[in-house]
Amino acid sequence: MYEQAAIPVQNEKTYAGVRHAIDEAFAPAQAAVFLKTVGGARLRVRQFESVLARGLLGSQAQQSYAALSDSDRGQIREHYLRQVERVAPEIRQKFFRLYANY
Repeated sequence: MYEQAAIPVQNEKTYAGVRHAIDEAFAPAQAAVFLKTVGGARLRVRQFESVLARGLLGSQAQQSYAALSDSDRGQIREHYLRQVERVAPEIRQKFFRLYANY
């Protein structure tokens, strides 16, 4: 069975701050609000860099992400995409266009 290699986080405090912003955005009570904001910005939900650049995860998350090393950034992107896929099916259906790959 495939098991992803564990890569140690280099800047744990900054990493935790960005991860927390992502977790808050995709919390069950906030996911629909966040997705509505992403849609209002005319972005696709999987466009992490664009979502971050528009400040949809907060300006602090944007600055903290910029301070991370490449490996930490990669782990944050993976975490964001995992959270995107964990959104409840009924909410995903409501925001189908954000998830669609055109």
